[in-house]
Order: sequence, then structure tokens, then C-alpha cells
Amino acid sequence: MSWQMAAVATIGAVTAKQQGTIGKFNQSVNERNAVIAEQESEALKKQGEFDIAQFNKSYQKLVGQTEVAFAKSGVVSGQDTAYRIAAANAKEKYLQENIMKYNSQVAVSKKLEEANFARIQGSMAREQARLAQFQTIGSTGTSLLNMSNFGGGQSYSKTYTGFGKSGYGRDPGDIM
Repeated sequence: MSWQMAAVATIGAVTAKQQGTIGKFNQSVNERNAVIAEQESEALKKQGEFDIAQFNKSYQKLVGQTEVAFAKSGVVSGQDTAYRIAAANAKEKYLQENIMKYNSQVAVSKKLEEANFARIQGSMAREQARLAQFQTIGSTGTSLLNMSNFGGGQSYSKTYTGFGKSGYGRDPGDIM
């Protein structure tokens, strides 16, 4: 083996190893992004629960203020207009809670989908690195094979045809 062939083999091996390392690194980065997205989804879930609790607290304050206003104006709670107002407020509370729950669930789902997508990207990066390794190994092997067949410090045999330029036998200048 000539020094050129050794150099090609070494460069090919180092390149393939680096491609594998890069693929593993890219996969780990995407896995980290997935874990962060999952943590953010948990935070969003807790934020949604907190927002609902704050809303309920504000609602209870509104109910109290409404009852005080009714009492000051002489309206009897639970009858006629006061009843309709309380029912409308309760209905709006129910609607707003459901909207907040839905929005929270959508945000959590988006983050979980982001985490899944990051994992898929990581797997794809790893597979692309493996493919690049195979290509490098293949092209290095082809280069080494070509070097061993056509020089690269090695001798090779010459093949002559049956008839040369004159048409009457072998001509040493005709090499295939």
C-alpha cells in the first residue's frame, strides 16, 4: 500500500467518524429541544389552571360586588332582574372557563407536537449522518480500488491486442 492509499484510507475513516459524531450531536440537540418543549407544555398546563383559579377568584369578587350593589339599591337578590343578571353571569363564567381550558389544552398540544417533531428531526439527522458515512466509506473504497488498479505506486500489467497498427501481429504501442 502506498502512502497515497494510506492517506485516502485515513481521511475516509476520519471523515466517516466525524459524520457519525455530528449526527449524534444533532440528535442530542433535538432531544434536548423535545425535553424543553415537554417542560413548557407542563408549565402551560399549570398556567391554565392558575388562570382559571384567578378567574374564579375575580368572579366571586364580582358576585359579591353585584350583591352589595343590589342591596344598596333595594333590589331583592334571587328575584326578577337580579336573578337574570346572576344567571347571565354564571353562564358567562361557565363559557369563559371552557374557553380558557380549551386554549390551555391547545397550547399544551402544540408544545407536545413540537417535542415530537424535534425527536423526529433528531432521528432524521442521525440517519442522514449514517447515510453520509456509508457514502464516505463507499467513495473511499472506490478511490482505493481505483488507486490499486491504476497506479498509486503499484505496478500493473499491460494487455496487448492480437493485431497492432500494421494489422499483422502485436504492436507494443497498443495498450488496452
